[in-house]
Amino acid sequence: MKAILLGVLAAFFFAFTFIFNSSMEMDGGSWLWSASLRYFFMIPMLLIIVALRRNLRQVFTEMRRAPGKWVLWSFIGFGLFYAPICFAAAYGQGWLIAATWQITIISGSLLAPLFYETIQTKNGPIQVKGRIPYRGLMMSLIILIGVFIMQWEHSTQVSLQDMLLCVIPIIIASFAYPLGNRKMMEVTNNRLDAYQRVLGMTIASLPLWVILAIVALQTTGIPSAGQVYQSGLVALFSGVFATVLFFAATDLVRGNMQKLGAVEATQSFEVLFAVIGEVIFLSIAFPSPLSLFGMGLVVIGMALHSYVSTLPAKQPKIERTA
Repeated sequence: MKAILLGVLAAFFFAFTFIFNSSMEMDGGSWLWSASLRYFFMIPMLLIIVALRRNLRQVFTEMRRAPGKWVLWSFIGFGLFYAPICFAAAYGQGWLIAATWQITIISGSLLAPLFYETIQTKNGPIQVKGRIPYRGLMMSLIILIGVFIMQWEHSTQVSLQDMLLCVIPIIIASFAYPLGNRKMMEVTNNRLDAYQRVLGMTIASLPLWVILAIVALQTTGIPSAGQVYQSGLVALFSGVFATVLFFAATDLVRGNMQKLGAVEATQSFEVLFAVIGEVIFLSIAFPSPLSLFGMGLVVIGMALHSYVSTLPAKQPKIERTA
């Protein structure tokens, strides 16, 4: 029960990303500043956390091993993830983006063949090529149906172009986030913990955020005090609080796949918290019954996907690495 409560609390803080991005967009803030400022603020926060854990030197040692890979996969995992999310905020409300973002579960599953996993055999552990988890993917179709219902209603209120400008960036982000993070896990090979890896990726992605900030400065001028303040809160709530709480929750159930799946399913609460937050703080209209139905399907799909992921899987065909 404690792990579930921590997971729900993590979802609560993650939801602030979507709420504040919508708020900054409504106030006329540039999405370029919303994206870059978050990572500028995250660096000092993560530096303090990693330094207090006394393993800061390892981060820079690892980055010197393969600087090109760090920059590439950080650009994909962080840059092509968060910049599109901020861009989409100009064309859809936060709760809609939060709900559509849940398709990252499907995107992550489709990326499985690009990676190798370790399985235990009588002769010891071996590396085998990952396979698409079709059982979980079938459950994920419920998520897609829910997203389709919400976006279909959204499309009746805006132009087709605006609807696509909301959906396509989120789809790009949904593939980029798991791809970049999984590739960086391969590069570091368990030599860094999650805090160190996030710090390293934030530093490695700095060139992109600097470029976006320069473009924003030239096109829209300096960000408002409100946008700076809210970006700092996004970095604190989502980049620090939510991450720490979610890691704490997964640590409590490490080794128990059923409980781990339940903790992961709590992240679907991001959608509900984003709705409540926007209605209360941004005074948006409450979602229609049809949108609420689609939202419910997303939550149900998340829960079912996590459940079937804990069921025993068939032994994969062994394909040894070179």
